[in-house]
Amino acid sequence: MLRGSYPYARTPPASGGASLLRRTPEQKAEQNQGRAEAVNLCPSELAWGSSPLTESTIVTGVAQRYAGALFDLALDAGAVDQVAADLDAFEGLVKESADLKRLVMSPVFAAEEQIRAISAVLARAGIGGLAANLIRLAAQNRRLFAIPDMIAGYRALVAAHRGEATASVVSAEPLSDDQVAALKDALAGATGGRQVKLVSSVDPSLIGGLIVKVGSRMIDTSLKTKLTSLKVALKEVR
Repeated sequence: MLRGSYPYARTPPASGGASLLRRTPEQKAEQNQGRAEAVNLCPSELAWGSSPLTESTIVTGVAQRYAGALFDLALDAGAVDQVAADLDAFEGLVKESADLKRLVMSPVFAAEEQIRAISAVLARAGIGGLAANLIRLAAQNRRLFAIPDMIAGYRALVAAHRGEATASVVSAEPLSDDQVAALKDALAGATGGRQVKLVSSVDPSLIGGLIVKVGSRMIDTSLKTKLTSLKVALKEVR
């Protein structure tokens, strides 16, 4: 049972999520190359912790389809920003609760358990509409573990639609406003002058420095990685 402040809902959610996230053949055919490239280049958010299946081509393909369907519907409904805000809110809840993260990422829970618990969480957080439908549908279809990739994929599509670039940044300590601004300026120069949206998280185990991911590119300046490299080099000297 999920512990803490996220009790199960008494009744299962309505089945409207599946119908609301179903695309017509015309909508499926509408996916353009820019959207496909945006999803392919967007990594999972590091703060969630990667599932062993996250790098799987199958999981990536599933996340792309869900994210593409959600973006199409959000665009048609004029709710792109609202859906993005709701997904951000849900991601924040997962980051704050180890139990909720375990519910999302662990395969040991039955679909019915996940649906009841997730419905309760969404209701308490005031998360509804298309974002809630996506999350419930993922739980219903045993795809809840792919939610981090779905959210990353949706962000990439929104960024591509706005002409932005999305970067994942992990630091040992929270970045200051000045550091965020400086990092955005540096990344803008590396992305052809595009506006950059940062998705930041904190990992104290890095000790110092940053890990930055933009699309398929990663820059690791963390002290943890440098120390690991030093240990390997010292072993080779022996």
